[in-house]
Amino acid sequence: MSASSRLTSTLYRRAAATATPPSLTATSTTRVQTPQLARGIRGISSTTPSRLRPTTLSRSTYPLQRTAATLPTLPSTRLYFSTSAEEDSFDPASIDRESDEVDVCIIGGGPAGLSAAIRLKQLANAAGNDDFRVLLLEKAGEIGAHILSGAVIQPTAIDELIPDWLSEDNENRFTGATPAGKDSMSFLTKKWAIPCPTPPQMHNDGNYIVSLNEFTKWLGERAEEVGVEVYPGFAASEVLYKADGSVKGVATNDLGIGRNGKPKDSFERGMEFHARVTLFGEGCHGSLTKQVIKKFDLRSESQPQTYGLGIKEVWEVKPEKFEKGKIVHSMGYPLPMDTYGGAWMYHFGDNLVSVGQVVALDYNNPWLSPYGEFQKLKQHPLYRSVLEGGKCISYGARALVEGGFQSIPKVAFPGGALIGDTAGFVNVPKVKGTHNAMKSGMLAAEAAWNALQVPDNNSIFLYDYEDALRKSSIWKELKEVRNMRPSFHSPLGIYGGILYSGLEAFVLKGRVPWTLKHKTQDHAATKDAKDCSKIEYPKPDGEITFDILTSVSRTGTNHEEDQPVHLQVKDWEKHTRETWPRWKGLENRFCPAGVYEYVEDEGKEEGVRFQINAQNCIHCKTCDIKAPRQDINWQVPQGGEGPKYYMT
Repeated sequence: MSASSRLTSTLYRRAAATATPPSLTATSTTRVQTPQLARGIRGISSTTPSRLRPTTLSRSTYPLQRTAATLPTLPSTRLYFSTSAEEDSFDPASIDRESDEVDVCIIGGGPAGLSAAIRLKQLANAAGNDDFRVLLLEKAGEIGAHILSGAVIQPTAIDELIPDWLSEDNENRFTGATPAGKDSMSFLTKKWAIPCPTPPQMHNDGNYIVSLNEFTKWLGERAEEVGVEVYPGFAASEVLYKADGSVKGVATNDLGIGRNGKPKDSFERGMEFHARVTLFGEGCHGSLTKQVIKKFDLRSESQPQTYGLGIKEVWEVKPEKFEKGKIVHSMGYPLPMDTYGGAWMYHFGDNLVSVGQVVALDYNNPWLSPYGEFQKLKQHPLYRSVLEGGKCISYGARALVEGGFQSIPKVAFPGGALIGDTAGFVNVPKVKGTHNAMKSGMLAAEAAWNALQVPDNNSIFLYDYEDALRKSSIWKELKEVRNMRPSFHSPLGIYGGILYSGLEAFVLKGRVPWTLKHKTQDHAATKDAKDCSKIEYPKPDGEITFDILTSVSRTGTNHEEDQPVHLQVKDWEKHTRETWPRWKGLENRFCPAGVYEYVEDEGKEEGVRFQINAQNCIHCKTCDIKAPRQDINWQVPQGGEGPKYYMT
């Protein structure tokens, strides 16, 4: 049986093994600084485990449709235990995993990964090499389902990759692009919007407003057209290494493991994907990327990465309030003077408005809630005047990289490379990163193609990718704006940053001999709760502002109940002892999905019990970044789970 047939067979068995989840159940208990139970979502808190949505796990039909008529069969890897002793003693690792051998394996079906895949197959097809295999694994059940961004995209990379992407002559053109129109920039006080000059980096002539979720879905279709093997619903959970230490590929996680860590009757071993080149395009703070950065010491010559949390809603507004192509940016209110961040409002499509806010995760007040700040933002007249009378149709949140030029790690290592946001190519002052992510994927693809033309079984190192990156537009534009983001660490806070960034944007343009450093890692910036002013957030009105569980219900997020918690805390009791006294429930406030909470419990030493509602997780990665003790490790859950974003 061919390798591709084995993979297809495994895909079919996994799809058939997907069970319909149980109905929702929830019972409320006393809560500590938490919102109320809403829409049947996992209550904060609930003593009886429940699922966020009673929907069947979604898996893409892409690979299944291609070969359903000729599916081979394999012995099933499901196990049935006759006694509890057999189950207790069973080690999943005792079963060999099936494997598949490809030329290039790409982890992550975002703009970077898909651009790399498409470029590789373009080169292979042009050379007449139909046997050149490019396989892409995506943890979401559908391509694009986990993608969230503003988004105004600069079309330079897509123009190069697929020149006719908007052409009327192309029947498969992308139809969701709204040409950028009028730009505006404002500094907000509580009641006023003070117009400011728009920095040249933020001018959007020739750019397009899109739903990046829809754009990525479209890219996935184009990838399949050129012959990329696209497999959504497969979560890569382990990096595989050769004897010489180079990357050999990845393995997907096992299915059918219970919450207690023991295999269920539906147990199925994960699968290995071996490749001469493995490209990691997991997006911001990828779980496997963390491992390879540490193993190969890729940050030895760069500063630590810094992050922001982006929270977004999509609204359908009244036609008389809609101005197609209008782009609004703001800074200031509601964020404190010492907290970096900004907001946007983009008019696109048919009466749709994307509204959102980014809060830098190096904020120091543990009482601050990025979600609460976003709700306050929408009540400002600049935003409320547009949203009032409309309908919120989608919600999501995602961490994003903010470190810029000085935080770019080494991107190549034996057997693979980092591409896109996982490496950190977002241009923060420009409020864009998709074009750089795509371009980096294309550069890595070209380097990989050239390296694979040598008939050699030795491990590959993509030197050409490192060189091409330094000669590219990515390097040039990030170096030019390198001092803007760290300038906000001055004692003048946001005001000092605005003044210095204005000087850089309009006059200096990066032509200075110095490079400012980031002050500290995000998790270390958090002060003790007793040293900070407590922030009380207004109750949501249900029209413009919403409680967090109502918002999470709009993400479509879904996780099987009976599986190991993918938000890994080794010792929950220790976490409580070390975290609660100093930060008083910081996790509940930084999470935009109500995953974490402290439930009142008189039987506990601290009077509270730490709880993780993993079913609510929308895969934003904030917990892994901001937890002060760095003792929360975000790992992939079963493939196909998590949010199912719409128009984000």
